[in-house]
Amino acid sequence: MLAITAIIRAKKGHEAAMRQALLDVVEHVRANEPSTVGYYVSQDVDSPRIFSTYERYLDQAAMDRHNNSPAVARFFEVAKPILDGEVIVVLANEIASKEE
Repeated sequence: MLAITAIIRAKKGHEAAMRQALLDVVEHVRANEPSTVGYYVSQDVDSPRIFSTYERYLDQAAMDRHNNSPAVARFFEVAKPILDGEVIVVLANEIASKEE
């Protein structure tokens, strides 16, 4: 299982636009990506400009399909001008999990 964690910071005043852009990606994932095992988006409690994603992919091919999807391209069209700094991305091999 491959996992990506991303930390995304929106410019002040653009929190709602970033939130909606991320929710649009989630909608696409739910409808079109059966090999994406999990896709979670969070917004920081104390600093609503900070968002994080935790993404779980069955394999490299699933991750590549997601990252090359029209939904991700649309996300970056919206996000690039409202990003406050670089997106921090951690790519990892999942070594343990707890499923509900």
